[in-house]
Amino acid sequence: MTLHSTRLLLSAAIAIGLSGAALAADEVKFRYLASQGGLSAHELAAELGYFDGTGITIENIGYATGGPASLIALASGDVEIGSAATSAVLNSIIGGNDFVAAYPSNGINNEVQSIFYVLEDSPIKGIEDIAGKSIAVNTLGAHLDYTIREALHSVGLPADAANQIVVPGPQLEQVLRSGQVDVSAFGYWQTTFEGAAKQKGGLRAIFDDTDVLGEIAGGFVVLRRDFIAEHPEAAKIFVEQSQRALDYAREHPEETKAVFAKALEERGENPEIAKFFRGYGVRAGGQAVERDLQFWIDVLVREGKLKQGQLAAKDILYTADAASN
Repeated sequence: MTLHSTRLLLSAAIAIGLSGAALAADEVKFRYLASQGGLSAHELAAELGYFDGTGITIENIGYATGGPASLIALASGDVEIGSAATSAVLNSIIGGNDFVAAYPSNGINNEVQSIFYVLEDSPIKGIEDIAGKSIAVNTLGAHLDYTIREALHSVGLPADAANQIVVPGPQLEQVLRSGQVDVSAFGYWQTTFEGAAKQKGGLRAIFDDTDVLGEIAGGFVVLRRDFIAEHPEAAKIFVEQSQRALDYAREHPEETKAVFAKALEERGENPEIAKFFRGYGVRAGGQAVERDLQFWIDVLVREGKLKQGQLAAKDILYTADAASN
């Protein structure tokens, strides 16, 4: 075999291995904080080899207690990838951070949603009954917090009528069964914990976030605008391959659960809960629509945190064209 033909075969092998991924102009590392019991699309993409040969590496530097903590790390430069509920992302931008919503991290629909559970014999039957009650959530200022506010608003109650208590995801079931809280809210990203709790019985769902919000992106993976400007090609590849992983998860649910279990085991977490993973709940192609952001922009205008027209969804959503300009 000639040197020329060897090079041609090698080039073909690399092209096949990349499966559509472009080469980044430079070597770029994306650091991030993981979520207990969860696997982000970029983590799945890395497990599937989608970043191989692109010049991109992703590095887990620990765990985030919730989306707001992830955004604080992003703002401080400790990580290059943030991930948080849309409301938390918008609040962070209002606070002065120049963030870009790269792609929806999760969505809520009929298959994937945040579910609010009580004990089977609880007198709580619906949203109107949660006033004055204690609700366990993973963090304040993010999706569950704002869903509860919207739920209370929908039945004419003050947004702060319920008492929210911060509880780590792995302990949501425990605090509910022990009577330390009246309600435990399992986020759309915590379907693994929710599935494990539900399997044991004795719990009853009172409402979910689709009842309040409809089908919508639950949160976003977020990048800093200056980082995108510095590494436009790497940012483009990162987003495209993460979105590709979202499609893989929808099209290959059982294979995704196997990858999920392996990743959890490597992180020292319980791999058994991977079987309860119900997907990411995002649209085909991992695409966002303006309502995903505009809904919460309108809420923040209503609450007086934003002026009408001060913020527009199109100014926050990532586009490859904008990144290269």
